[in-house]
Amino acid sequence: MVQLLLDAGALLGESPVWHAAEARLYWVDIEGRKIHRTDPATGADEVMELTEQVGCIAPRVGGGLVAALENGCALIDQWGGAPRAFGPAVLADKPEQRFNDGRVDARGRLWVGSLTRDKANPAATLYRLDPDGSLTEILHGLTTSNGAAFSPDGATFYHADTPSHAIRAYDVDMTAGTLAGGRVFHQFAFGHGRPDGAAVDAEGCYWSALWDGWRVVRFSPAGELIQTVELPVQHPTMIAFGGPDLKTAFVTSAGKNLTDEERKAQPHAGGVFTFRVDVPGLVQPMFGG
Repeated sequence: MVQLLLDAGALLGESPVWHAAEARLYWVDIEGRKIHRTDPATGADEVMELTEQVGCIAPRVGGGLVAALENGCALIDQWGGAPRAFGPAVLADKPEQRFNDGRVDARGRLWVGSLTRDKANPAATLYRLDPDGSLTEILHGLTTSNGAAFSPDGATFYHADTPSHAIRAYDVDMTAGTLAGGRVFHQFAFGHGRPDGAAVDAEGCYWSALWDGWRVVRFSPAGELIQTVELPVQHPTMIAFGGPDLKTAFVTSAGKNLTDEERKAQPHAGGVFTFRVDVPGLVQPMFGG
């Protein structure tokens, strides 16, 4: 049963990640320029405010966070600390873009993509941020880089370019940090929700939050739809697994751009929701920088 964990009222909640050592759920409000740290046991929510939008975050091996901001990535050494630039400000001369979704691989590298506000202009890119601060272009010709996740063995990378309504799968060369063999993993029908943020569970099944779809869905490794969980919000944005057994799903959502009537129908839009699952999620690697 889906429950409301936190009535956060986020404009664009995103990037939930479970921090096992702290037993806290970290997540962001991109357009609210905030990072949240939520205790599911008590409902207590701490908020760190930034001066720019934050697309995604991930814990670091040495403590603190890596954050993908509007123009480039940054390191946050401790809770409440000011972000310090890390790697090139690759989007500084691209005001129509900002960083969006990301995922850390087993070697501590952050795969992070941008989006372009003009969805008719496929100028966004998926990058790989290494622990030494180098940034490598991986995929081009995107509009909204999203849904980044790795299979349990790290051999497959999943990715969605949200407006295309398609999730794609790629073969990963983990040593080189490259992708090959791109193919459509699942193509959604238009008009019933678009694939946003995602996560993979211990059975290798891919969970996708569907923007405008009121639901999250679970696919087998073969791309077959095997489970649907309906949500009380139109814009779920991303799913993560946490809790002591990694069997608690956490789903962020967005509350922006709703009419008065739509808001009445979904008063908790922008909240964080939770439900239990039968198959646990995966322990997420920490960024090595």
